[in-house]
Amino acid sequence: ESAKTEIEENVNANTSAVSEIKTNISNIEKKVESATTKADEAKNSVDILKQNMTSYDSQFEGINTDITDVKAAIEEIKKNPSASEYDVTYENSIFTFLKDGEIQRSFKIEGGGGSSSETTTITIERITNADAIFLLGSKAIIEYSFSSVDNTGDTTGAGTAVWALGSDSGGSIRQPASFCGVVGMKPTYGRVSRYGLVAYASSLDQIGPITKDVTDCAHILNIIAGRDEMDSTSLDVQVPDFTKALVQDVKGLKIGLPKEYFVKGMDPEVEAAVKNGVKELEKLGAEVVEISLPNTDYAISTYYLIAPAEAATNLARYDGVSYGERAEDAADLVEMMTKTRTQYLGEEVKRRIMIGNYALSAGYYDAYYLKALKVRRLVKEDYDKAFKDVDVIICPAAPSVAYKIGEKIANPLEMYLQDACTVPLNLAGLPGISVPCGYNKDKMPIGMQIIGKALDEETILRVAYTYEQSQSYHEDRAQLGGK
Repeated sequence: ESAKTEIEENVNANTSAVSEIKTNISNIEKKVESATTKADEAKNSVDILKQNMTSYDSQFEGINTDITDVKAAIEEIKKNPSASEYDVTYENSIFTFLKDGEIQRSFKIEGGGGSSSETTTITIERITNADAIFLLGSKAIIEYSFSSVDNTGDTTGAGTAVWALGSDSGGSIRQPASFCGVVGMKPTYGRVSRYGLVAYASSLDQIGPITKDVTDCAHILNIIAGRDEMDSTSLDVQVPDFTKALVQDVKGLKIGLPKEYFVKGMDPEVEAAVKNGVKELEKLGAEVVEISLPNTDYAISTYYLIAPAEAATNLARYDGVSYGERAEDAADLVEMMTKTRTQYLGEEVKRRIMIGNYALSAGYYDAYYLKALKVRRLVKEDYDKAFKDVDVIICPAAPSVAYKIGEKIANPLEMYLQDACTVPLNLAGLPGISVPCGYNKDKMPIGMQIIGKALDEETILRVAYTYEQSQSYHEDRAQLGGK
């Protein structure tokens, strides 16, 4: 009995030990499984990194090729330094970025809806024909330029490029310039060809320069302005030498200060900076008078009927048949188009297409779109009347300084109201330029907008240059994120 009891105790002990060993083995197996999963995840991460590196290598290879070309061109200049043998002009030494809405040489533009294009913009062709030596890069933006804050101002403001080109449908040159402490000009509608530009709102879009100072702006405008037979809306008018407008003289000029642009809700620091800029011009000999543009309050509503209507029409082509990517597994043509546009168009693009199609639909055309066109005419007549008494009009380029990324996305209406100071010019087709006029308490840049008569870019350049030379903002580089 004693031996039996001892054996049973040993068996129980061994059974317990075996159970413990099995538990340990199970734990080890779980750890191995977890380690294997992590190893697979790490391998996937490495594979993704390798793919990215391959992509980066390809991009850098292209950049290195451009650098090689530039170096070779510089060597040619050294060999033939005389102007008679090689015309070493201002344009021979510029480095640029383009908003990704400008179709360019050597770069494939990826648009919304899976679309892409390799057409050359006439503006780039003219720059190339000016024997410009430049590193050509593109700046990614929201689909089809559907934003006033997503442009190439940051590349110029950061010093990445000496100048850049953007497109302005409702402030997309002037607002980024204001936010980044650089100069941005929207020329008169038709002054610069739109051929090759990805169309958003055809009657509002205009290509223009973003530069570090007003002098660069005049030089770039000299190159890109002029009639183009490929664009029926480009104007067949004489293109002056805009650099001749770069004189420090505003004596006798009348400046209009529109009361509708300085309203409740505007950042008080922005208002103060712009009004201080106007006072400086007054000290330099200009006369300042208060004016009224009574239909300004309706400009935003008018713009957000006309622009989406034109956008909806322009983007109807992206249906998977002729342009862009095509959705798979569709039973018929209608389902294929629906799936394609659902899959490949972004939130903001869909929102504006819906607004535009609604405004153009039967039963609403007269009530909305046609009425918007009539109000657009009233906005234009406001400016025509004001310019009988003044030479230029000055107001803020934006009602606030730059806001944080994503800060206003949740509230599209608040985002749209940011365009209140810039949209009226596009409706009227007038030229405008934003120049730095100070900083807020957090060292965020503020822009002053100078508006001129149609085809009178020379006067706004003269006013902008006179003010710029009286200050030193164009010599600064705004700090990243302010402060």
